[in-house]
Amino acid sequence: MTAHPASKVVIIGQAPGIKVHESGVPWDDASGKRLREWLGVSEEKFYDPRLFALVPMGFCYPGKGKSGDLPPRQECAPTWHRSLMEAMPALRWTILIGAYAQKFYLSDNPFKTLTDTVRYGLDRFDRTICLPHPSPRNNIWLKKNEWFERELIPELQLRIQGITGSISQKEEDF
Repeated sequence: MTAHPASKVVIIGQAPGIKVHESGVPWDDASGKRLREWLGVSEEKFYDPRLFALVPMGFCYPGKGKSGDLPPRQECAPTWHRSLMEAMPALRWTILIGAYAQKFYLSDNPFKTLTDTVRYGLDRFDRTICLPHPSPRNNIWLKKNEWFERELIPELQLRIQGITGSISQKEEDF
């Protein structure tokens, strides 16, 4: 997890996978590479906590399940997220990655599926963007939903570019 009082965007993902758990660097895997491509940002910008706070739903590797990693531990987000968000007054956008984050944060979500939440939620939720998990395990979802990379990703990149290109000198010296 990384965060800073000047963070502009908080990215809320699931929980660290084994590689990230071992490296201690959030999104330091194939999922992170794809996420940075989706956002249209360099590693340098992505790992600048004045731009991006990287906050998982679960703070530790949850272990291996039958078809991938287990879900994030349930006590982490309710225990820590509120105080973390309050400590970042400059937040302008929240990016919710995957069903766990979306279910926790969008209690009034009118959409029944992750696909509909991602597709129709871009302008529905106030200052919140919903994305599928960028894991290579989701390649089938991406193939079935070509609109995502064709339509949503360019809009996402424009919004992120507007934020990451807007750091003032004063904030850089923070």
